[in-house]
Amino acid sequence: MNVGLFIIGIALLIVSYLVGVKKQTWLLAGFNEKMVENKSLLGTITGLLFFLPLGVIIIVMSIIDFKHKSLIILIAMVVLYAAVAILINRKLLHS
Repeated sequence: MNVGLFIIGIALLIVSYLVGVKKQTWLLAGFNEKMVENKSLLGTITGLLFFLPLGVIIIVMSIIDFKHKSLIILIAMVVLYAAVAILINRKLLHS
């Protein structure tokens, strides 16, 4: 078991709870608040569709030990980020 990955996974689950459930969007860096119409939906999308699955994947990867663990985590992170970015750009942003 990789304790460092486990702690990172737990931290991501905490961030998921704070952003997705408690709507603490101030934890999200790099978005223009004036361009987002619905900050509550932004918190739900990023918290529950990005941070939660990524945290669960990292916790599972910390328990299971195999050769290409970091590659799977990287691919999962990129796929989740791309899906969330597309969803946010289509649903929440206005020009």
